[in-house]
Amino acid sequence: MANETVIEAPVTRKARKGFLPFHTNTFDRYFVSVLIFVALSLFWLRFIEAFLPIWIVPILSILIGIVIVRKG
Repeated sequence: MANETVIEAPVTRKARKGFLPFHTNTFDRYFVSVLIFVALSLFWLRFIEAFLPIWIVPILSILIGIVIVRKG
C-alpha cells in the first residue's frame, strides 16, 4: 500500500492577532463577547444597579461585542 493518496479536509483556519492577547477566530471572538456580557451583567447587578437601570448593560455589551468581533 505504498501508493495511497492522502486526502485532507479543505479546512482553513482564519486566526488573526488583534488587540486580544491571543490568536482568535470568529467563534472565539463571539465567545469572549458572551463571557463579557455575563460578567458585566453580574458586576452591574452587584454594584451598580442601585444607581443606574439594568437596561444599560445590554447596550454596553452589544457595543463592546461589536468592537471585539471586528477588531479583536
